[in-house]
Amino acid sequence: MPDLLLELFSEEIPARMQAKAADDLRRMVTDRLVAEGLVYEGAKAFATPRRLALTVHGIPARQPDLKEERKGPRVGGPAAAIAGFLKATGLASLDQATIQRDPKKGDFYVALIEKPGRGTLDVLADILPVIIRTFPWPKSMRWGERSARPGALQWVRPLHAIVASFGLETEQPDIVNFAVDGIAAGQTTFGHRFMAPVPISVRRFEDYEAKLLDAKVVLDAERRKDAILTDARQLAFAQGYDLVEDPGLLDEVAGLVEWPVVAMGSFEQDFLSIPPEVIRATIRNNMKCFVVSESNTAKLTNKFILTANIEASDGGKAIVAGNERVIRARLSDAKFFYESDLKLKLEDRLPKFDNIVFHEKLGTQAERIRRIERLAAEIAPLVGADVEKAKRAAHLAKADLLTDVVGEFPELQGLMGKYYALAQGEDASVGAASEEHYKPQGPTDRVPSDPVSVAVALADKIDTLVGFWAIDEKPTGSKDPYALRRAALGVIRLIVENKIRLNLIPLVARHIATFVNAQASTDIDRKCIDLLAFFADRLKVQLREQGARYDLVDAVFALESQDDLLTVVRRVEALGRFLDTDDGKNLLAGTKRAANILRIEEKKDGKAYDGMPDVSLYRLVEEKALAKAIGQVKAEASTALAKEDFAGGMSAIAKLRPVVDAFFDRVKVNDDDSKVRENRLKLLNEIRDATRAVADFSKIQD
Repeated sequence: MPDLLLELFSEEIPARMQAKAADDLRRMVTDRLVAEGLVYEGAKAFATPRRLALTVHGIPARQPDLKEERKGPRVGGPAAAIAGFLKATGLASLDQATIQRDPKKGDFYVALIEKPGRGTLDVLADILPVIIRTFPWPKSMRWGERSARPGALQWVRPLHAIVASFGLETEQPDIVNFAVDGIAAGQTTFGHRFMAPVPISVRRFEDYEAKLLDAKVVLDAERRKDAILTDARQLAFAQGYDLVEDPGLLDEVAGLVEWPVVAMGSFEQDFLSIPPEVIRATIRNNMKCFVVSESNTAKLTNKFILTANIEASDGGKAIVAGNERVIRARLSDAKFFYESDLKLKLEDRLPKFDNIVFHEKLGTQAERIRRIERLAAEIAPLVGADVEKAKRAAHLAKADLLTDVVGEFPELQGLMGKYYALAQGEDASVGAASEEHYKPQGPTDRVPSDPVSVAVALADKIDTLVGFWAIDEKPTGSKDPYALRRAALGVIRLIVENKIRLNLIPLVARHIATFVNAQASTDIDRKCIDLLAFFADRLKVQLREQGARYDLVDAVFALESQDDLLTVVRRVEALGRFLDTDDGKNLLAGTKRAANILRIEEKKDGKAYDGMPDVSLYRLVEEKALAKAIGQVKAEASTALAKEDFAGGMSAIAKLRPVVDAFFDRVKVNDDDSKVRENRLKLLNEIRDATRAVADFSKIQD
């Protein structure tokens, strides 16, 4: 079947837009093909700095013919309805319609409409101009004389040429006949801007890709990335160094060049006195170059690797020299910023925070720092941290936000605080907390383990969550402008991965009370419960990603006072293992049966059967055995759970399984004697209460 080749050739497409633009082009074209009844076999899109390209193969040569039956008015219906039916269906008269017999509703006219399929070439000529004109660039522009006309094309950069061909690979393909803003589709494209700028005539994707390669254009971004990475590694190795790999920078650089050529440059040794992260940020952000380390170490050298877009006649000497000159100037600025920052102590910067608003309803950054200090001091004993060190760390942790280096490179906040803290003689834990209190910032980020860092990190995140909960600024749907979901996941990971026992409700309640608009005790209680539910939702997300069941989290959180996240996780893990056993599955079924009977009977009778059963009303052996087992199980489970032996608690509860099974096999709950019936319903409630020692089984899915 025929293939489509489409290329949109323009001026420079920003690297950050290329991957999404390629995906958008593939999606928009293939979606429209399918909507037109043209099911294809495969599609792949490409992007370079100067072009978007798409190949779609295995497209039918024409649309399928369509046959449609359209029901019309009743036979003998109003003339206006019949006239409308004829017009809508294109029938000349009712003689061309058939009559559908319906004994109940009467006879109806029916039109059989046959619509022959169009040639795919014609369909493409209709849909491609629309796709080009409606392409979803984040930013676009108009240009040239046509830009003043209504409906002028808007594109990310000036569009110069369109390649659009369609046909079998064994034949000469046809040009898709359309034009956009005066640019007619054809078979002409262009190679590398400098090394092969002459026009190139292409037919289908295979010769298009090959001719571009001959014209010094590597079409596939993955091939460009592989070439850059391989050549950069080899160049560094040949000099006795290691490339400091940077996947994000590699993606960006591959979007800046069509013909990657790597080279190595250097800078003065004196600049290595700057922290390596500052050197890397300077060279990465300003020049899109990679840094180089000594072999098998993380220590940076005074070398860098650039990626040019041309094979220069001088072997790249001028390009390297130009990059060296700019990098030297940028590093000089960075060195000046760093050395200037060292002249002023961190605490001397803090008064400026009195004039910086953190949030209009939550006060200044200085007020936030004081809250974090108090909270860190409260948390410190709970995580094994020195209280004074935690307070000092919290006091200084945000100070580097006011430094020149962080002003230039915001991504280095925290890290520079560590460097400055250590330079002024602070304790190593205080310095580490400056960097680590922001962590973890995502599911793959490292979790701090130093107790001082943990105390400050928890205080920072809990203050953020409590503050925005206090003013009712909570995430809604997909909107989370203050990254509160990430903060909650950070708290969870800090607690669970460091195996910290921490009761959140009292801690949160005391902290909420520090906010002016959350003074009422009922309001504090409501916000605490609401925030705990938010933690439960985030914990469910995390455990689900680890393979656990979300309903087990609900079952454990449904118990009273379950605000110790570490205990919740351990209970969930033990409950999951228990429910994987036959005893667990059968006990869950029995417990749910008991709960269902109770719910029905309590609703019918308008009262709860939650009192203690009367032992004198037990008539059957199975009743007595169940009652005795419940008493023993409750005691054993309570003892085990008091020692946090959750597996032991589950094993104790499992002993109910045979007596519950026997009870339902041989005992009629709704006995004719009303007192016996009520007593048996109370016994069912005892089953429910006994299992609630470990979890609320009603929350668990079958």
